[in-house]
Amino acid sequence: MSTTSAASRRTAPLVADSPQSQRLTGRLKLVLAVLLVTQFMLAVDFSILNVALPAIGDGLGFSLANLQWIATSFALSAAGFTLFFGRIGDLLGRKRIFLGSIGLLGLASLVGGLSTSPTLLIVARVAQGLATAAATPAGLSLLTTAFPEGPLRQKALGLSGALMSAGFTTGAILGGVLTDLLSWRWAFFINVPVAVAVLLIAPSVIQESRPTDRPKLDLPGALTVTLGLLGLVYGLTQAGEHGWTNPHALTGLIAGVLLLVAFYLIERKVTQPLVPLRVLRRRNVAWGNMLGLLAFVTETSLVYLLTLYMQKTLGFSALLAGISFGVLGLGTVVGGLLAPKAIAKTSTLTVLITGGLIQTLFTAALIFLGPNTAPSMALLLPATFFGGVGNMLVIVGFMVTATSGLPDKEQGLATGLATMSQQIGITMGTPIMAAIVTAATAGAATAAAVLDGVTTAIAVNAALVGLGVLIAATFLRTKRQHQ
Repeated sequence: MSTTSAASRRTAPLVADSPQSQRLTGRLKLVLAVLLVTQFMLAVDFSILNVALPAIGDGLGFSLANLQWIATSFALSAAGFTLFFGRIGDLLGRKRIFLGSIGLLGLASLVGGLSTSPTLLIVARVAQGLATAAATPAGLSLLTTAFPEGPLRQKALGLSGALMSAGFTTGAILGGVLTDLLSWRWAFFINVPVAVAVLLIAPSVIQESRPTDRPKLDLPGALTVTLGLLGLVYGLTQAGEHGWTNPHALTGLIAGVLLLVAFYLIERKVTQPLVPLRVLRRRNVAWGNMLGLLAFVTETSLVYLLTLYMQKTLGFSALLAGISFGVLGLGTVVGGLLAPKAIAKTSTLTVLITGGLIQTLFTAALIFLGPNTAPSMALLLPATFFGGVGNMLVIVGFMVTATSGLPDKEQGLATGLATMSQQIGITMGTPIMAAIVTAATAGAATAAAVLDGVTTAIAVNAALVGLGVLIAATFLRTKRQHQ
């Protein structure tokens, strides 16, 4: 048998009959289950420590000023290295990167749970972030190469998106429950058995996926894009903590922009670029990722705004506020299940626009939140449910759009870009909205001032979702997809 034939077989989608098969076989169900559980676990890690931060600070002796580094260190490594590791997976093999990163995540979580000093905990959080930066695009690449384009991939991406968004919400709830009932350490330990289970099952059910021809790694491009993203994320997190005029925030943002400009110039000249510019010029990739960025900026930061509102204006405990987001999590699951069916019956563009309009409408409705608990929760709960449905329609539409029409050899790049949009969006949203709240309240911390600041930020949030709808309607052209 020829080497080419063997390589083709190695990179072929894991379908029973042919690449065109649209049947979900038993093996594919197992592959899907492993990848979905992993994506859910990775999403939970983004938010599970938010509620536990004060308890961690008390337990390990973090100063109030340094407490934010528990979240920032994770965000820096997770967002900064995602594109680099996505491309590494294309070159070295996505399965290999996926399994290695899950092993690192389990080990880092164990170290984090056993930490006895702030330094050791921060090291564990950095390692968790690096593992997330590698596992997320590798897992999505394994999913998109295992399922052919069409209804089957749309269904897989819909389930992945639903669990990813639900995981972010679940993390907020789970972090409060574990911290109150057991200890903040269990917010780390919970990853360990899941990682072990994935490592035991995945090697036998997931096949390796990598292109036949492996180009050289573009080191200048990898260095500039990674440092540029690190600069942007650092600047954004510092802006959220200290304001947009903070010297550290400005330095990080300016350095990040300059490095990304340098990255673009490098990619124009190298023969084997990390990110071929022809891919970025594809309408579905460029504008699809812009929509994904806006989707994650808006919904994740809305969680922050509503947490602030429920705790500072309505007087809810952290645990009760977290539990209230269960309705939002349910909405995202419903949206994830509806999205692939809606795409198959209409088109990706229709689903993107419809989802964006739904999210805009119900986000804007939250402007009318008030100081009284009963009427406000009667508005907040259905609005977050339907807003979650709309947001998930946009997210699934974005994932389908941004990964369609590209060969398997570039799926790591496509999913790396999509993951980068997701993680930068999650990182950007809260600092932007926090800065708006701070400006609107002029530093006041009364219940009425917080309400005014939150509703102002919610209005901006809704406007950003509306901008996404306008972008989709103006710049995206998608083909109608039938079952």
